[in-house]
Amino acid sequence: MSPARIAVRRWAQLLLGLFLFGVAVAMMIRAEIGLDPWTVFAQGLEKQTGISIGIIVVLIGFGVLLLWIPLRQRPGIGTVANVLLIGPVMDLSLPFIATPDELWARILLFAGGIVLLAIATGLYIGARFGPGPRDGLMTGAHARFGWAVWKVRTGVEVTVLAIGWLLGGTVGFGTVAFALLIGPLVGQALPRLRVPKAVDPSLAGTAPGATDADTDEAPTGG
Repeated sequence: MSPARIAVRRWAQLLLGLFLFGVAVAMMIRAEIGLDPWTVFAQGLEKQTGISIGIIVVLIGFGVLLLWIPLRQRPGIGTVANVLLIGPVMDLSLPFIATPDELWARILLFAGGIVLLAIATGLYIGARFGPGPRDGLMTGAHARFGWAVWKVRTGVEVTVLAIGWLLGGTVGFGTVAFALLIGPLVGQALPRLRVPKAVDPSLAGTAPGATDADTDEAPTGG
C-alpha cells in the first residue's frame, strides 16, 4: 500500500473510530445496566452540575491531558481528536437512542455498545495517531515512574468509579461485563484494524516519544 493510501486510511479510521466510539458509549448509557468507570464518573458529574455528559467528557479529557505534563507525555493528533470529538458525538447520539423497557432488550443494547466500542477502539488506535488521554496517562505513569500499567489502571479506575457512583452515576452488572469483556474484544479487533506503518517518516503521526505499546492499550472509556 502506498504512503498516500495509508495516510488516507489512517485519517478515515481515526474519524470513523471516534464517531463510533461516541455512539457506542451512548448505547451503553441508554441501556441503564452499568457503565465503564470513566463514563460513570462523567454521568455522576452530569447529574450534579446539569452540564451535558458530552461536554463533561470533553472537560475530563482536557483535565487528564493536564496530568500528562508532569509525566512528560506529548499528545498525538489522535489524542486531541479523542478529547474533542467523542463527547459531542455522545450528545448528538443520545436523543436518537431510547431505553428499552425489557431487561433483555437493554442487555442486547449494552452488548451491542460493547462490541461497537471495541471495533471503534480498534479503528482509532489502529490508525496510529497516538493513544487516548486516559491510556496515555497510564502508560506515561509507567514510563515516568516505573509503575505497572495494570496497577495504575486499577487504582485510577476504582477511584473514578467510586466517585462517579457517589455522585449518582450508573453502576451495575454492565460495569462488570465491560471490565471483563472489553480487553479481549479489543484484542480481537486491533490486530485486524491496525494500519501498516508508512515508509515515509513524515506520515508517521504518532506523537514524539510514543511507542507501539502506547497505542495498543485497551481503552478506559476513551
